[in-house]
Amino acid sequence: MRFALLRRTFRRLAAIALILAVASLAGPARPDERVLNVYNWTDYIDPQALARFERETGIHVNYDVYDSLETLEGKLLAGRSGYDIVVPTSQPTFSRLIVAGALRRIDWSRVPNRAGLDPALMRDVESADPGNGYGAIYLWGTIGLGIVADRIRALAPDAPLDSWELLLKPENAGRVASCGITMMDSATDVIPSVLHFLGRNPNSTNSGDLGAVERTLTAIRPAIRSFSSGGAVNALAAGETCLVLSYSGDVIQAAARAAETRGGPAIRYVAPREGAQLWFDMLAIPADAPHPDAALAFINFILQPDVIAGVTNQVRYPNAVPASRPMIHPDLLADENIYPPPKRMAAFFTVGAASSTADRARNRMWARFKAGH
Repeated sequence: MRFALLRRTFRRLAAIALILAVASLAGPARPDERVLNVYNWTDYIDPQALARFERETGIHVNYDVYDSLETLEGKLLAGRSGYDIVVPTSQPTFSRLIVAGALRRIDWSRVPNRAGLDPALMRDVESADPGNGYGAIYLWGTIGLGIVADRIRALAPDAPLDSWELLLKPENAGRVASCGITMMDSATDVIPSVLHFLGRNPNSTNSGDLGAVERTLTAIRPAIRSFSSGGAVNALAAGETCLVLSYSGDVIQAAARAAETRGGPAIRYVAPREGAQLWFDMLAIPADAPHPDAALAFINFILQPDVIAGVTNQVRYPNAVPASRPMIHPDLLADENIYPPPKRMAAFFTVGAASSTADRARNRMWARFKAGH
């Protein structure tokens, strides 16, 4: 779930350059060549996986990237995008594309590696895809807090670092404000988390519940320095802010980048103890995909345990193939904010699609909150 997510800078550019180099090894695709057109998030693949897929299948990969779900959704709803594989987030984009008829139902008999997906996580995805007919989990994560603990402790020594109260209680946010608070600019992602914190249904469209969210957010508005998504991660890694509300993998990548910089801040991701929202990025096939057979082969390839382990090691997001775990870097497996144990997972939640009326009400509230009204 990453709206307007401008991921990573210099290291990202290097990764994209390698992807493009891989995709161009075979030269321009001829009409008679076997081709696969992929449209994925920026810096969200192991480039070696693409090279291996081309070697093993003889299918030439054209790989394009996007940085927002709005861009992806707009292209698919317009039709004739030319893409064979897309990676929408389960809510809201994946579910809306299914309802709109923009995705092809997958013939799972041709994707035998689907059997290796975690059945519990696939059940969670059913809130977006009843019956799991249209997609396989690529990577997943949670929405929570990125913190620089020592800077926060210096300002608010008694504030709970493992709780939504760190951000959503005005007395805590006010004390931390001087070292910088950045919130992701996404009503879709933030509102369910606030509802959950308040003990309300994260899917609620009740006007009273929305009013409670607005009051909670308005109370901390003076402490928020900026609204961003990808930029929040950059600011965190650079030490320009000490508390962000963002996606798990982005914070974890920011932490890795900061650790490589001498004097960089010690960043960690927190999935708050009260519970965090789960999101899933799905491997899906557009309804008018020009090469659906190649798309099925690609999904089956990516779901191989060693292949998806390489993706996780590269981008630091967890995958949904349990058999991949022996091949994942031990530091990633040991981090309970990346691979939470079952007890913590029990407190996590998923969200369903909101109606257009509810979306409009949430967006109006979000605009008022950002403006400080």
